[in-house]
Amino acid sequence: MGHTRKKITVIGAGFVGSTAAHWAASKELGDVVLLDINEGTAKGKALDLFEASPVNLGFDSNIIGTSDYKKSAHSDVVIITAGIPRKPGMSRDDLLATNAKIMKSCCEGVKEHSPDAVVIIVSNPLDAMCTVAKETLGFAPEKVIGMAGILDSARFRSFIAEAANVSVKDVHAFVLGGHGDTMVPMPRHCSIGGAPLTHFLSEEKINEIVVRTRKGGAEIVGLLKTGSAYYAPSASAVEMAEAILKDQKRILPCAAFLQGEYGVKGLYLGVLCKLGGNGMEGVIEVDLNAEESAGLENSVAAVKDLVGALEKLNY
Repeated sequence: MGHTRKKITVIGAGFVGSTAAHWAASKELGDVVLLDINEGTAKGKALDLFEASPVNLGFDSNIIGTSDYKKSAHSDVVIITAGIPRKPGMSRDDLLATNAKIMKSCCEGVKEHSPDAVVIIVSNPLDAMCTVAKETLGFAPEKVIGMAGILDSARFRSFIAEAANVSVKDVHAFVLGGHGDTMVPMPRHCSIGGAPLTHFLSEEKINEIVVRTRKGGAEIVGLLKTGSAYYAPSASAVEMAEAILKDQKRILPCAAFLQGEYGVKGLYLGVLCKLGGNGMEGVIEVDLNAEESAGLENSVAAVKDLVGALEKLNY
């Protein structure tokens, strides 16, 4: 028996999902299944993407579109992007009731057909959707991880690179906490080429960038008017998938189910994680100063509120 390729299922063939399929296929991470309740959308986008595979440098990846969870069976990684996107004036939390129902039904399909998968949640409101997914799937907590921190950090890093006039490749930064207005960017732990951020930018400029990072998603929603960001979110989810599929042991900010880390128990929160073949292989706890601790506590309170609202829903 020869080697079988890895299999990645992306649920939700909207902009985030189809772009995630694109990144995953072009990186040759494995075969890709694009799954959507609207079968035509899934099949059409998958076929278009497969027809792109011979062009440019080409990539070897079988890509199929489907509405049938059977075709997603034995996936190594599942990325869930399904849900309604934000419109201008909506917060991520406004999506709670609708997206909880969608998340539950997606996870029932995953549980039945890919019980060994690592599941990456992208749907908003992120921290609450991770909770729905974990409860529906019943998987070990390290197998259900949320994508938010990489995206928020990518925004932070790109704004820093622009302001400092340096390559994004040399900017290292991360963001902790919930995904949304309560996120906690960590400028004290940010460096450019190993040198501290304060060497390049004034405190005033750094604070400006922190504010812009917090509102990064809303900035794009405001410009697009008809939807939300998708290139950076999908690239971020695929970076997580790659770390897991290739057992890279990457240290990346993700929403993880905390079991006492930072004094938080039984809640999803954005923290630095080690991602490898088993999924979330450990939380890296960094020392926080008073301001960062207060920021994280604020984030924890907001996620608790969201999960509390979730419990009242009959989804």
